Amino acid sequence: MKMRSKRTCFLAALLAGAVLLSPLSAWAGSCCGGGLATSLILPKFYSSMVDVSVDVEKYNGYWDHQGIHRADPAGSDLQQYRLNMGYGQRFSPRWQASVVAPYVWNSNVYSGLSSRTDGLGDMSMSLWYEALDDLSAWKVRSIKDMTPSVLIGTSLLIPTGISPYDEVNNSFDVTGRGFYRLDGNVLVSKTIHPWSATLSLAYGTYLERTVNREYGNYVEPYHKQLGDRTIALFSLSYIMYFGTGGDTITGIASISQLREADATINGVRDSSSGFKKDTVSGTIVYSSTDHDWIVRMMWNHAIMFDGWGENFPSTDIYTLGVSYGFR
Repeated sequence: MKMRSKRTCFLAALLAGAVLLSPLSAWAGSCCGGGLATSLILPKFYSSMVDVSVDVEKYNGYWDHQGIHRADPAGSDLQQYRLNMGYGQRFSPRWQASVVAPYVWNSNVYSGLSSRTDGLGDMSMSLWYEALDDLSAWKVRSIKDMTPSVLIGTSLLIPTGISPYDEVNNSFDVTGRGFYRLDGNVLVSKTIHPWSATLSLAYGTYLERTVNREYGNYVEPYHKQLGDRTIALFSLSYIMYFGTGGDTITGIASISQLREADATINGVRDSSSGFKKDTVSGTIVYSSTDHDWIVRMMWNHAIMFDGWGENFPSTDIYTLGVSYGFR
């Protein structure tokens, strides 16, 4: 019974981490809305973890400011590739921290303009507190069996990427937002085997900065602050065991919403700057018998109908990630 309890606690944390890393990483380096403070979450009983993943993002049109989906000009071919490297460290039974750094390659053809650039994306640092443990169960026998896992965290987005305020020619060259952002995060998950549900909420505020250059051209200095950002994600997972050692394959279906309010320039709202995007995702996660190796594959898809986005590109993102955990 003790071994089963330990395994179910591990799987609950594993699924929470996979859910957070996969669909939300879709905004980690996107040229128009990138800069999500993506986090690693360590499963219970692990002291540290290394994570490496590759994203391939394909752009398929955009939503205008009225939420109408429009196709890119004929002959367009917009793609972004990202190598994401992360490390998480537990320094007490309930506290853990992580850092994630993406490297970004842009390959774009748009309206006869061709460009290929690469550079470091926006890094992020996160701190998490495990406020409540998931009392994972195979059968609900009492109210106590419904206790969820609750993690509370904060993330700092660091503008290490190439932004529109650096020496760039156009928006296809950027790999980051150019602003610091502080996020507050709440992650609630519950596992009743073989099912698991997760709700993730994040609210972020950008720090104001002075701008004196736009796409390589110097301008009269002004103060700019991007609008507050909110993200909500809900997922449902199903765990399957195979083999004699306890290997698992988990399927995860998610829906997520991203909203960013209008920016302000010298305190005046820029009504053309805010955006939104809704996506669906499918993820498959493999965990080895000892749960040290974790492999995940994800497809994040923007539904290209009117009303599913606003002032934002629609994309498909394919992710392959590998994690290794140290006890």
